[in-house]
This record gives sequence, C-alpha cells and structure tokens, in this order.
Amino acid sequence: MAELTKLESLSGAQKAAIMMLSVGEEGAQQLFALMDEDEIKEISQTMANLGMIHSSVVEQLFVEFANRMTSTGSLHGSFESTERLLMKVLAKDKVDAIMDEIRGPAGRTMWDKLGNVNEVVLANYLKNEYPQTVTVVLSKVKSDHAARVLSHLPEAFAMEVIMRMLRMEAVQRDVLDDVERTLRTEFMTNLARTNRRDAHELVAEIFNNLDRNTEGRFMASLEERNRDSAERIKALMFTFEDLGKLDPGGVQTLLRAVEKDKLGVALKGASEDLRELFFSNMSERAGKMLREDMAAMGPVRLRDVDDAQQAMVQIAKDLAAKGEIILSDKKGEDELIY
Repeated sequence: MAELTKLESLSGAQKAAIMMLSVGEEGAQQLFALMDEDEIKEISQTMANLGMIHSSVVEQLFVEFANRMTSTGSLHGSFESTERLLMKVLAKDKVDAIMDEIRGPAGRTMWDKLGNVNEVVLANYLKNEYPQTVTVVLSKVKSDHAARVLSHLPEAFAMEVIMRMLRMEAVQRDVLDDVERTLRTEFMTNLARTNRRDAHELVAEIFNNLDRNTEGRFMASLEERNRDSAERIKALMFTFEDLGKLDPGGVQTLLRAVEKDKLGVALKGASEDLRELFFSNMSERAGKMLREDMAAMGPVRLRDVDDAQQAMVQIAKDLAAKGEIILSDKKGEDELIY
C-alpha cells in the first residue's frame, strides 16, 4: 500500500482517521464515545486501510486543524452552520429544541446533563428556586456532585433543602416531569446559549497530550502561520515545567500521589531548578535514594520521560480539581503572596 504524502489528497474520513490514530488510545476512546455507530464504523474502516502516513502529513493535518479551530473565518461544522442547515428542513421551534440540546452539557437524560454542569453554575441557578425543587434535583444527580452544589448554596437555604431531603418521600411522576421541563426550558436553554467553549482551550488540551517533539513541531508551524493563536494556546497549556510554580505544600502533596519509579523517570528530563524543587521537599534519605535510583537507570527514552511527565501533570490536575493543590493559571491570578 502506497504511503500517504500529501494532505490535499486526503478525504475527510482519512483526516479523521489519522487524527484518531495520532491522539492515542485514551484520546481515541473519548472521541469514539461521542460518535454514533455509523461514524465509528466509517472511521474504523478508514483507519484499517490507511497504510503508512508520512510524518509531514500528520504535522500538516494538525496545523490545519489548529488553524481552523482558532480562526472563526475558516471554521466549518460550527453550531451556526448546523443551525442554518436545519432551518432549511425543519420548523424553527424544532430547530431551537435540537440546537439547545446539542449545545448543552453531555448526557442522555436531563439528570446526566446536570451532572456535567459546573457546581457553581448550577448552585447559582438553584438558589433562586423553591427548596422543594432543589431537593428533587439534588436527589436525582450523583451524590458527589450534589455535595459540591450544596456547599455553594447559602447556608440557611442549604439547611432547608437538607431538612426536606430527610422528610422526602417518593416523588410523583408528574412533579418530576414538571421539574425536568422547567430545567430544560429555562436553565439548559440559557446555559446552552452562553456556554461557548473557546477553541484555543480545546487545541491547548490536545497539544498538552502530544509528546514533546510532536507538540514542538506543531507549535513551531502554528507560530509561523498564526502567532497570536500560538501565543494564546501556549498561555492555556499546563506543562510539566509549570509544576515549578507549586508551593511547598503542593509539591509534597503531589509527591505523595506519584509512584516513585514514575517520579524518577520524569525528573530525568526536568530542568535543574525543577529537580531541586522536588528534592528540597523530600527528606534527606528519600532524596538520596531517588538520586541513586535515577543514576542507576542510565539513559532513558525520551518517550518514557514524556509519558512519566504527562502522568504527573494529570495527577496534579486531578489534585487541583479536588482542591488539594493550587495550579497557577499563568496569569499570576493564583500566585500566592507571602
């Protein structure tokens, strides 16, 4: 089978298949989860028949993708273009309902969707509702999400909701339908109209999951074509070196969560300053043992270093999401002043 060497010769399905192969198993799994069965079959069949793809084609494809995502003038497959197409074949009320549904949070049911709404956003809406309505909502979403929402409600209001939950009996179907209808027509519709994810954030997340060499090539190419977008993406990316902005408590929390063998491999490719930050937050004995382990490793493949560093970054993000550490947003707004 001939090697694919020209981007312009690729079909849309081939471009999608190459992208799926490039983002790795975990990334591809998340993307497949968003597709219907026919799309999965088409892309899978195309992937199986791709053959060899020249590295320059992969690079050109990612740059093309980044350019389209970060340039509204050349964006295709947008909500707006989809809406215009639907308006030609469906009545306006049906189009509005469909667009509100696809713009809203992911999930098959209303309660699934609510589970994917930021707890602060949901709490700000619910605090203006009747306590009984809030009781029904929090009884239907997952308990961990309900807990986060509850913590953002005014204390007196939250206690009223808790007391009602303690006395709560089975919710009648018509009451549940009424609450669901209100959420769909009021909250979800407004959320869908205001919830527009910045394309630069999406590209930054993708770049964060590329290995170091690939990310460097794509970023260099993007800088040549669109320096402003490249700078915005850089500012949004969180890299391994950004762990150097953690405070001592954050470093120690991260050290407890990371496997020691992963830590050693990751630090093999770290700057001297970042290495010293981690060693200075260990006991003298632990630091000595880690240095000896790193020396005994000998040369380490760059891919292994990248994987270990990416694993540490993901652990740091998970800890930040739980509120256990604070990650700098690169704008200085989260920098701690002592």
